[in-house]
Amino acid sequence: MSFSFFGKKEKQAENCAEKNTQINSSEITASNTGDVLILENIQIGQKSVSKEEAIEMAGQLLVDSGYVMPEYIDAMKEREKVLSTYIGEGIAIPHGVGAAKDKIIKTGISVVQFPEGVVFGEGNKAFLVVGIAGKGNEHMKILTNLAEFIQEGITIKELFTTEDNMRIFNAFTSKL
Repeated sequence: MSFSFFGKKEKQAENCAEKNTQINSSEITASNTGDVLILENIQIGQKSVSKEEAIEMAGQLLVDSGYVMPEYIDAMKEREKVLSTYIGEGIAIPHGVGAAKDKIIKTGISVVQFPEGVVFGEGNKAFLVVGIAGKGNEHMKILTNLAEFIQEGITIKELFTTEDNMRIFNAFTSKL
């Protein structure tokens, strides 16, 4: 399943596949990917924390990469108080409340992996926390792509414990 909206490097990935080489992580930066997801916005192997801390971690990646203003993190936490962002299948998608749209600089996502999970309410454990900042209506396209992505079932569960952030990057930006 292809997620071109997440900023995949089609030509580079195709060339690497043809040459049987890997993409060098230094080649994938915010300045050259299409920018919705960059390798630096993927953290793997994180220790379990509270859902508030997990949201802060996902939000801080968005801030550090220039997608949102720092105040957006508070809006992400506020959204969680109003309605859980846990969407099932081990995934939470924290994002800001509508009033925080002016705190989004450009569309982007972050992915934080918690192999032991983070509790997002009774019986809900998130292994991937995907921070979302969608400019205009672009958040709907991201949510649609994520919904399709989740339908991969077993494949998505592999991402919960992978020790390779490129595996997560490729899963979100190219075919699994």
